Amino acid sequence: MRLAEAVARYVTYKQSMGMRFRTEARTLQSFCRAMGDITVADITADGVRAYIAGDGPVTRFWHRKHEVPRGFYRFAMARGYASSSPFPTIVPQAPQFLPYIYLQAEVLRLLDATTACCENPRSKLQSYVCRMLILLLYAVGLRISEALALTLNDVDLPAGILTIRESKFYKTRLVPMSPTLTGTLGVYVGRRAMEHSTQPEARLFVTRTGTPVARNTAENIFSRLRIRAGVMRQDGSRFQPRLHDLRHVFAVHRLIAWYRQGADVQRLLPHLATYLGHIHIAATQRYLTLTPELLQEASQRFERYSQEGRHE
Repeated sequence: MRLAEAVARYVTYKQSMGMRFRTEARTLQSFCRAMGDITVADITADGVRAYIAGDGPVTRFWHRKHEVPRGFYRFAMARGYASSSPFPTIVPQAPQFLPYIYLQAEVLRLLDATTACCENPRSKLQSYVCRMLILLLYAVGLRISEALALTLNDVDLPAGILTIRESKFYKTRLVPMSPTLTGTLGVYVGRRAMEHSTQPEARLFVTRTGTPVARNTAENIFSRLRIRAGVMRQDGSRFQPRLHDLRHVFAVHRLIAWYRQGADVQRLLPHLATYLGHIHIAATQRYLTLTPELLQEASQRFERYSQEGRHE
């Protein structure tokens, strides 16, 4: 069987089981292009190694390029499309990726940079749209895809609540906003109404021409913002600060605030997981990157706890 046909059957099979499988489908399409128009049985181990290795070092993307097609081969072998898998069984460890935790001053510089970066008429986003998107990601920790999928109907300003519909795990959840953020979003919606469609199903974030903002558009503009604001890593990391890192910042800052309030952090972690839209608390723990500030708060909490124990 031709590789492209077998991959199409695999994607259909996965999606019929209720999985979105969009990112995986794109990885498999890349695999098909790299291998060419051949049968599944004709793919060689050398060709697979060249595809996985690419031109750069081992990263999490290297592992994705290994894991997704390897899953396809399990499907193909079970149906007789191939007798064995050409994928290597020994997988090198990728260096641990650490998200960038923005300082509050850096977030302010990013917001200030929206005026200069987006005032050019050729920019796809107006400055007030870009500013509101960053504020929303920073203040409530949404996924980028969730923020860009919001419609006007999903914004309940009187109640101060966002409705996130069928997100990553096909779950719909309600996300409360602070009064300050609700007021800022209300001003944004009012300005947006003077320029673009106010139909309930219209997207909250739109381009200058009124079309929905694509993720790559938002990320490309953010890269320019970051450079203009002078926000960059100094630790030699291969990756510079990302738009998605604002979600990590929200989680870390919430944890720090709980420590400072003397709250029971372990008891509250499931609440944070629900707010972020995670099914398991283990997924939330990935966002709790240890920053010096967070480490200091946790150490102080432990010190107070140990001192209280001595007096009993």
